[in-house]
Amino acid sequence: MKIKTQDYNEVTVIETLGELDSESVEMFKDIITRLIGTNRTGIVIDMRATEFIDSCGLEKLLWARDYCDQNACQLKLVGLDDNCRKILEITRLEKEFDCYCELAEAVKSFA
Repeated sequence: MKIKTQDYNEVTVIETLGELDSESVEMFKDIITRLIGTNRTGIVIDMRATEFIDSCGLEKLLWARDYCDQNACQLKLVGLDDNCRKILEITRLEKEFDCYCELAEAVKSFA
């Protein structure tokens, strides 16, 4: 997995490219931890290029949501493809995240 970040004022967009799985979750966790340390008020995880999420990836998404909550930061997901959306539905986690279809919509929701 490759991860890119881009800041929009106090909101950071994390673009995940590839699979959010056991091989990539530590890198993902390190980035979330680093961003929270910079006093971000919001994080958007752009998953338009994420092809698959395994159980480790789901666990890290839940961890990221909780870690953000504990540090006065909101976490939102954007651009889930049909496969990733189905994984969240099957695991009954779709309501655990604030999800958007469009990146601009997710970023604007912090205003």
